Amino acid sequence: MRAVLVSRFGQAPVVTDVAEPELPEGGVILQVHATGLCRSDWHAWQGHDPGVALPHVPGHELAATIAEVAPGVRGWRRGQRVIVPFICACGDCEQCREGNQQVCTRQLQPGFNYWGSFAEYVAIPYAEVNLVALPDELGYDSAAALGCRFATAYRAVTAVGAVRPGEWLAVFGCGGVGLSVVMIAAALGARVIAVDTNPAALSMATRQGAQYTILGGAASGGDADVAEQIRQLTGGGAAVTMDAIGAQSVVQTALASLRPRGRHVQLGLLPDRVTLDLSLLAFRELAWLGSHGMAAHDYPAMLELVRSGAVRPDELVTATIDLDEVGPALAAMSGASPAGITVIHPGG
Repeated sequence: MRAVLVSRFGQAPVVTDVAEPELPEGGVILQVHATGLCRSDWHAWQGHDPGVALPHVPGHELAATIAEVAPGVRGWRRGQRVIVPFICACGDCEQCREGNQQVCTRQLQPGFNYWGSFAEYVAIPYAEVNLVALPDELGYDSAAALGCRFATAYRAVTAVGAVRPGEWLAVFGCGGVGLSVVMIAAALGARVIAVDTNPAALSMATRQGAQYTILGGAASGGDADVAEQIRQLTGGGAAVTMDAIGAQSVVQTALASLRPRGRHVQLGLLPDRVTLDLSLLAFRELAWLGSHGMAAHDYPAMLELVRSGAVRPDELVTATIDLDEVGPALAAMSGASPAGITVIHPGG
Protein backbone atom coordinates (compact mmCIF):
# COMPACT_ATOMS: atom_id res chain seq x y z
CA MET A 1 0.00 0.00 0.00
CA ARG A 2 1.02 3.65 -0.40
CA ALA A 3 1.80 5.52 2.79
CA VAL A 4 3.55 8.63 4.13
CA LEU A 5 6.74 7.36 5.75
CA VAL A 6 8.79 9.41 8.23
CA SER A 7 12.41 8.22 8.43
CA ARG A 8 13.88 11.15 10.37
CA PHE A 9 12.11 13.53 12.72
CA GLY A 10 11.55 16.95 11.24
CA GLN A 11 12.73 15.97 7.77
CA ALA A 12 10.48 15.67 4.74
CA PRO A 13 8.59 12.36 4.72
CA VAL A 14 8.29 10.33 1.53
CA VAL A 15 5.31 8.63 -0.06
CA THR A 16 6.30 5.06 -0.74
CA ASP A 17 5.03 1.48 -0.89
CA VAL A 18 5.02 -0.31 2.45
CA ALA A 19 3.59 -3.61 3.63
CA GLU A 20 -0.11 -3.62 4.43
CA PRO A 21 -0.83 -3.85 8.18
CA GLU A 22 -1.31 -7.23 9.79
CA LEU A 23 -4.77 -8.05 11.14
CA PRO A 24 -4.61 -7.77 14.95
CA GLU A 25 -6.32 -10.35 17.16
CA GLY A 26 -9.77 -8.98 17.98
CA GLY A 27 -9.29 -6.14 15.51
CA VAL A 28 -9.96 -5.04 11.96
CA ILE A 29 -8.17 -3.64 8.93
CA LEU A 30 -9.73 -0.43 7.62
CA GLN A 31 -9.51 1.08 4.15
CA VAL A 32 -8.94 4.78 4.79
CA HIS A 33 -11.04 7.18 2.69
CA ALA A 34 -10.29 10.40 4.56
CA THR A 35 -7.91 11.31 7.38
CA GLY A 36 -7.35 14.66 9.05
CA LEU A 37 -4.06 16.53 9.27
CA CYS A 38 -3.83 17.51 12.92
CA ARG A 39 -1.27 19.48 14.94
CA SER A 40 -0.69 16.30 16.95
CA ASP A 41 0.58 14.72 13.70
CA TRP A 42 3.03 17.61 13.41
CA HIS A 43 4.24 16.96 16.97
CA ALA A 44 4.77 13.25 16.10
CA TRP A 45 6.71 14.23 12.95
CA GLN A 46 8.88 16.61 14.97
CA GLY A 47 9.77 13.88 17.48
CA HIS A 48 7.96 15.48 20.42
CA ASP A 49 6.12 12.26 21.32
CA PRO A 50 8.37 9.70 23.06
CA GLY A 51 6.11 6.86 21.95
CA VAL A 52 6.85 7.37 18.24
CA ALA A 53 9.55 5.06 16.83
CA LEU A 54 11.10 5.43 13.38
CA PRO A 55 10.36 4.65 10.63
CA HIS A 56 6.82 5.78 11.19
CA VAL A 57 3.51 6.41 9.42
CA PRO A 58 1.53 9.25 11.10
CA GLY A 59 -2.24 9.83 11.12
CA HIS A 60 -4.90 9.23 13.75
CA GLU A 61 -8.29 10.71 12.79
CA LEU A 62 -10.02 8.85 10.01
CA ALA A 63 -13.16 7.77 8.23
CA ALA A 64 -13.03 4.38 6.55
CA THR A 65 -14.67 1.14 5.54
CA ILE A 66 -13.91 -2.23 7.10
CA ALA A 67 -11.69 -4.28 4.78
CA GLU A 68 -11.02 -7.29 7.00
CA VAL A 69 -12.36 -8.59 10.33
CA ALA A 70 -10.50 -10.85 12.75
CA PRO A 71 -12.15 -14.13 13.77
CA GLY A 72 -14.39 -13.79 16.80
CA VAL A 73 -15.14 -10.08 16.38
CA ARG A 74 -18.86 -9.60 16.87
CA GLY A 75 -21.16 -6.97 15.38
CA TRP A 76 -18.94 -5.83 12.51
CA ARG A 77 -18.51 -6.95 8.90
CA ARG A 78 -16.58 -6.05 5.78
CA GLY A 79 -17.81 -3.00 3.92
CA GLN A 80 -19.27 -1.13 6.90
CA ARG A 81 -18.52 2.60 7.09
CA VAL A 82 -16.86 3.54 10.39
CA ILE A 83 -15.00 6.15 12.39
CA VAL A 84 -12.64 5.45 15.28
CA PRO A 85 -11.68 7.34 18.45
CA PHE A 86 -7.98 8.20 18.24
CA ILE A 87 -7.56 6.45 21.60
CA CYS A 88 -8.10 2.74 20.95
CA ALA A 89 -9.06 1.38 24.36
CA CYS A 90 -8.52 -2.18 25.54
CA GLY A 91 -11.99 -2.52 27.06
CA ASP A 92 -10.73 -4.53 30.03
CA CYS A 93 -8.65 -2.32 32.35
CA GLU A 94 -10.13 -0.60 35.40
CA GLN A 95 -10.77 2.69 33.58
CA CYS A 96 -12.44 0.89 30.66
CA ARG A 97 -14.66 -1.12 32.99
CA GLU A 98 -15.77 2.17 34.57
CA GLY A 99 -16.61 3.60 31.13
CA ASN A 100 -13.58 5.88 30.85
CA GLN A 101 -12.04 4.43 27.69
CA GLN A 102 -10.55 7.81 26.78
CA VAL A 103 -7.99 7.30 29.56
CA CYS A 104 -7.49 3.55 29.09
CA THR A 105 -4.25 2.49 30.78
CA ARG A 106 -3.43 0.08 27.92
CA GLN A 107 -4.55 2.30 25.07
CA LEU A 108 -3.08 2.18 21.58
CA GLN A 109 -3.06 5.22 19.31
CA PRO A 110 -2.68 4.88 15.54
CA GLY A 111 -0.13 7.36 14.26
CA PHE A 112 1.71 7.46 17.58
CA ASN A 113 2.62 4.13 19.14
CA TYR A 114 1.94 2.21 15.92
CA TRP A 115 1.57 3.06 12.23
CA GLY A 116 -1.37 5.30 11.46
CA SER A 117 -3.79 6.46 8.80
CA PHE A 118 -1.64 8.48 6.37
CA ALA A 119 -1.91 5.32 4.31
CA GLU A 120 -4.40 3.36 2.25
CA TYR A 121 -5.03 0.90 5.11
CA VAL A 122 -4.69 0.98 8.91
CA ALA A 123 -5.10 -1.66 11.63
CA ILE A 124 -7.46 -1.01 14.55
CA PRO A 125 -7.21 -3.17 17.70
CA TYR A 126 -10.03 -4.07 20.10
CA ALA A 127 -12.62 -3.54 17.35
CA GLU A 128 -15.71 -4.22 19.45
CA VAL A 129 -14.73 -1.43 21.86
CA ASN A 130 -13.54 1.18 19.38
CA LEU A 131 -15.48 1.12 16.12
CA VAL A 132 -18.32 3.61 15.62
CA ALA A 133 -20.77 3.19 12.75
CA LEU A 134 -20.76 6.17 10.39
CA PRO A 135 -24.29 7.30 9.47
CA ASP A 136 -25.00 7.11 5.73
CA GLU A 137 -25.79 10.82 5.51
CA LEU A 138 -22.31 11.84 6.68
CA GLY A 139 -19.55 11.97 4.07
CA TYR A 140 -16.04 10.76 4.74
CA ASP A 141 -14.46 14.24 4.66
CA SER A 142 -16.80 15.71 7.25
CA ALA A 143 -16.48 12.57 9.39
CA ALA A 144 -12.66 12.43 9.45
CA ALA A 145 -12.32 14.86 12.37
CA LEU A 146 -14.97 13.06 14.44
CA GLY A 147 -12.36 10.65 15.76
CA CYS A 148 -10.20 13.36 17.30
CA ARG A 149 -10.74 17.10 17.11
CA PHE A 150 -14.52 17.31 16.93
CA ALA A 151 -15.12 14.52 19.46
CA THR A 152 -12.51 15.99 21.80
CA ALA A 153 -14.26 19.36 21.59
CA TYR A 154 -17.70 17.82 22.11
CA ARG A 155 -16.73 16.03 25.31
CA ALA A 156 -14.81 19.06 26.59
CA VAL A 157 -17.87 21.28 26.16
CA THR A 158 -20.62 18.92 27.29
CA ALA A 159 -18.99 16.67 29.90
CA VAL A 160 -15.71 18.04 31.22
CA GLY A 161 -16.41 21.79 31.06
CA ALA A 162 -20.17 21.19 31.50
CA VAL A 163 -20.84 24.46 29.68
CA ARG A 164 -24.41 25.63 30.27
CA PRO A 165 -26.63 27.78 28.02
CA GLY A 166 -25.96 31.45 28.59
CA GLU A 167 -22.52 30.94 30.15
CA TRP A 168 -19.52 32.79 28.76
CA LEU A 169 -16.87 30.53 27.25
CA ALA A 170 -13.50 31.89 26.06
CA VAL A 171 -11.68 29.64 23.57
CA PHE A 172 -7.96 30.18 23.03
CA GLY A 173 -6.82 28.89 19.64
CA CYS A 174 -9.07 28.48 16.60
CA GLY A 175 -7.54 25.55 14.83
CA GLY A 176 -9.59 22.40 14.30
CA VAL A 177 -10.22 21.77 18.00
CA GLY A 178 -10.93 25.40 18.87
CA LEU A 179 -13.32 25.96 15.97
CA SER A 180 -15.12 22.74 16.89
CA VAL A 181 -15.49 24.04 20.46
CA VAL A 182 -16.90 27.32 19.15
CA MET A 183 -19.40 25.55 16.87
CA ILE A 184 -20.61 23.07 19.49
CA ALA A 185 -20.80 25.52 22.40
CA ALA A 186 -22.66 28.14 20.34
CA ALA A 187 -25.12 25.52 19.10
CA LEU A 188 -25.82 24.53 22.71
CA GLY A 189 -26.54 28.12 23.78
CA ALA A 190 -23.24 29.29 25.26
CA ARG A 191 -21.89 32.79 24.62
CA VAL A 192 -18.48 32.34 23.02
CA ILE A 193 -15.38 34.54 22.77
CA ALA A 194 -12.68 33.28 20.40
CA VAL A 195 -9.00 34.27 20.70
CA ASP A 196 -6.37 33.64 18.02
CA THR A 197 -3.43 35.31 16.29
CA ASN A 198 -4.79 34.46 12.82
CA PRO A 199 -7.50 36.84 11.48
CA ALA A 200 -8.72 34.16 9.05
CA ALA A 201 -9.29 31.74 11.94
CA LEU A 202 -11.20 34.41 13.85
CA SER A 203 -13.36 35.04 10.79
CA MET A 204 -14.25 31.35 10.74
CA ALA A 205 -14.99 31.47 14.48
CA THR A 206 -17.46 34.31 13.89
CA ARG A 207 -19.21 32.28 11.19
CA GLN A 208 -19.45 29.35 13.63
CA GLY A 209 -21.17 31.39 16.32
CA ALA A 210 -18.55 33.32 18.33
CA GLN A 211 -20.14 36.53 19.65
CA TYR A 212 -16.78 38.26 20.05
CA THR A 213 -13.29 37.65 18.72
CA ILE A 214 -9.96 38.91 20.04
CA LEU A 215 -6.79 39.07 17.96
CA GLY A 216 -4.05 37.77 20.25
CA GLY A 217 -0.29 38.23 20.14
CA ALA A 218 1.43 41.58 19.71
CA ALA A 219 -1.64 43.04 17.98
CA SER A 220 -3.67 42.66 21.17
CA GLY A 221 -1.35 44.60 23.44
CA GLY A 222 -0.21 41.47 25.23
CA ASP A 223 -1.65 38.60 27.27
CA ALA A 224 -2.76 40.80 30.17
CA ASP A 225 -4.77 42.96 27.79
CA VAL A 226 -6.51 39.88 26.33
CA ALA A 227 -7.57 38.80 29.83
CA GLU A 228 -8.80 42.33 30.60
CA GLN A 229 -10.82 42.42 27.36
CA ILE A 230 -12.48 39.12 28.26
CA ARG A 231 -13.30 40.33 31.78
CA GLN A 232 -14.85 43.51 30.37
CA LEU A 233 -16.86 41.72 27.66
CA THR A 234 -18.26 39.22 30.17
CA GLY A 235 -18.82 41.57 33.09
CA GLY A 236 -16.28 39.99 35.41
CA GLY A 237 -14.76 37.01 33.61
CA ALA A 238 -15.71 33.92 31.66
CA ALA A 239 -17.38 30.99 33.38
CA VAL A 240 -15.23 28.60 31.32
CA THR A 241 -11.97 28.96 29.41
CA MET A 242 -10.41 26.38 27.10
CA ASP A 243 -6.82 26.18 25.86
CA ALA A 244 -6.99 24.52 22.44
CA ILE A 245 -3.33 25.25 21.67
CA GLY A 246 -1.16 24.03 24.53
CA ALA A 247 1.07 26.93 25.57
CA GLN A 248 2.22 28.30 28.92
CA SER A 249 1.24 31.90 28.10
CA VAL A 250 -2.21 30.79 26.95
CA VAL A 251 -2.88 28.92 30.20
CA GLN A 252 -1.84 31.92 32.27
CA THR A 253 -4.08 34.24 30.26
CA ALA A 254 -6.98 31.80 30.38
CA LEU A 255 -6.81 31.50 34.18
CA ALA A 256 -6.69 35.30 34.51
CA SER A 257 -9.78 35.54 32.26
CA LEU A 258 -12.01 33.49 34.58
CA ARG A 259 -14.58 34.79 37.00
CA PRO A 260 -14.45 33.42 40.59
CA ARG A 261 -15.25 29.68 40.68
CA GLY A 262 -14.67 29.45 36.93
CA ARG A 263 -13.48 26.33 35.12
CA HIS A 264 -10.44 26.04 32.86
CA VAL A 265 -10.31 23.06 30.49
CA GLN A 266 -6.94 22.02 29.06
CA LEU A 267 -7.24 20.52 25.58
CA GLY A 268 -3.90 21.41 23.99
CA LEU A 269 -0.92 19.29 24.97
CA LEU A 270 1.50 21.27 27.12
CA PRO A 271 5.29 20.86 27.25
CA ASP A 272 6.62 18.61 30.02
CA ARG A 273 7.52 21.61 32.18
CA VAL A 274 5.74 24.95 32.45
CA THR A 275 6.07 27.81 34.92
CA LEU A 276 2.78 29.37 35.99
CA ASP A 277 1.47 31.66 38.69
CA LEU A 278 -1.33 29.51 40.11
CA SER A 279 -2.24 31.72 43.05
CA LEU A 280 -5.58 32.45 41.39
CA LEU A 281 -6.59 28.78 41.69
CA ALA A 282 -7.08 29.07 45.44
CA PHE A 283 -7.88 32.79 45.63
CA ARG A 284 -10.76 32.56 43.14
CA GLU A 285 -11.56 28.86 43.75
CA LEU A 286 -10.90 28.00 40.12
CA ALA A 287 -11.00 24.50 38.66
CA TRP A 288 -8.36 23.29 36.18
CA LEU A 289 -9.61 20.28 34.25
CA GLY A 290 -8.01 18.07 31.62
CA SER A 291 -9.88 16.59 28.66
CA HIS A 292 -8.53 13.89 26.34
CA GLY A 293 -10.67 12.51 23.52
CA MET A 294 -13.96 10.65 23.88
CA ALA A 295 -14.94 6.99 24.28
CA ALA A 296 -16.75 5.24 21.44
CA HIS A 297 -19.83 4.59 23.59
CA ASP A 298 -20.34 8.36 23.96
CA TYR A 299 -20.49 9.03 20.22
CA PRO A 300 -24.27 8.56 19.62
CA ALA A 301 -25.27 11.88 21.24
CA MET A 302 -22.64 13.77 19.23
CA LEU A 303 -23.64 12.05 15.99
CA GLU A 304 -27.28 12.92 16.66
CA LEU A 305 -26.33 16.58 17.07
CA VAL A 306 -24.49 16.41 13.74
CA ARG A 307 -27.37 14.57 12.08
CA SER A 308 -29.82 17.23 13.27
CA GLY A 309 -27.87 19.93 11.43
CA ALA A 310 -27.29 21.92 14.64
CA VAL A 311 -23.54 21.53 14.04
CA ARG A 312 -21.81 21.18 10.66
CA PRO A 313 -18.31 19.67 10.91
CA ASP A 314 -18.12 19.75 7.11
CA GLU A 315 -17.95 23.55 7.32
CA LEU A 316 -14.62 23.26 9.14
CA VAL A 317 -12.96 21.43 6.21
CA THR A 318 -11.06 24.07 4.26
CA ALA A 319 -8.69 21.94 2.17
CA THR A 320 -8.39 18.42 0.77
CA ILE A 321 -5.05 16.98 -0.35
CA ASP A 322 -3.55 13.63 -1.38
CA LEU A 323 -0.64 11.74 0.18
CA ASP A 324 1.95 13.48 -2.01
CA GLU A 325 0.98 16.84 -0.51
CA VAL A 326 1.30 15.77 3.14
CA GLY A 327 5.01 16.62 3.49
CA PRO A 328 4.62 20.28 2.48
CA ALA A 329 1.45 20.56 4.58
CA LEU A 330 3.28 19.27 7.66
CA ALA A 331 6.17 21.68 7.04
CA ALA A 332 3.73 24.60 6.76
CA MET A 333 2.46 23.82 10.26
CA SER A 334 5.87 24.78 11.66
CA GLY A 335 4.57 28.33 11.29
CA ALA A 336 0.96 29.28 11.99
CA SER A 337 -1.66 26.56 11.77
CA PRO A 338 -3.98 26.92 8.79
CA ALA A 339 -7.54 28.07 9.42
CA GLY A 340 -9.91 25.14 9.45
CA ILE A 341 -9.21 21.45 8.89
CA THR A 342 -7.16 19.85 6.12
CA VAL A 343 -8.34 16.39 5.04
CA ILE A 344 -6.11 13.86 3.25
CA HIS A 345 -7.43 11.38 0.67
CA PRO A 346 -5.00 8.42 0.79
CA GLY A 347 -6.54 6.90 -2.33
CA GLY A 348 -6.02 10.12 -4.31
